[in-house]
Amino acid sequence: MLTEERRRRIQEILQTQKRILVNEIADDFNISAVTIRKDLEILEKRGVLSRVHGGAIVNHSSVQDLAVNEKERINVQEKNKIARKAESLIKSGDVIILDSGSTTTALARHLKFKKDITVITNAVNIASELTASEVNVILTGGNLREKSFSLVGPIAEESLKLITADKLFLGVDGIDFERGLTTPNIMEAKVNRMMIQAADEVILLADSSKFGRRSLGVIDEVKSVDKLITDKRVSKSNVASLENLGIEVILA
Repeated sequence: MLTEERRRRIQEILQTQKRILVNEIADDFNISAVTIRKDLEILEKRGVLSRVHGGAIVNHSSVQDLAVNEKERINVQEKNKIARKAESLIKSGDVIILDSGSTTTALARHLKFKKDITVITNAVNIASELTASEVNVILTGGNLREKSFSLVGPIAEESLKLITADKLFLGVDGIDFERGLTTPNIMEAKVNRMMIQAADEVILLADSSKFGRRSLGVIDEVKSVDKLITDKRVSKSNVASLENLGIEVILA
């Protein structure tokens, strides 16, 4: 089992059991307790869990605001599968919005050979990914956040009032059925909310680890989403909850 696969499995166990013990996980995975403690240390930095004596508990508090290049190293295979599935929903003539994030960046890389589409984004790195393509790119403008390469603030918000789009592809840091869709930065959350208002269809791109997590900035209610593309590890109960809200769930 690769390191990130093991850490993903630890996250899954935490989501169902809410707590884990170092010695039990070490025995289950047939590796040293030292290695498991290192995994827990990394996952705590990512905001997934809180370490306690002898193990860890699931962290329902705010997710840490990781840099986008750090996020790109988490659940890489799942994000690429989600991005490919999202790309298949885009047709010629579409005007789409891509918010900042690791999964939307993966999607941008799949759009380089698309023709006759317009991408509106607040992410400088996404615009850079598409510079050598035939995609028409519109940047919102705004104040640059170094961690996410995103443009936020009044200029970004005002520019989004002046446009409409066919589809928004939105990435989030947490999906909580009570609190809603969340992201660590309040200014980023407001820009995302403006994007939702500007789009005819809201398509959420989120791997299964995002469920049950929440962050500081609330973007909108979960029911504001029309479609969710996620990986096949998503629980049946989460799928049922989404479908009860009228959200189409697409497994990648």
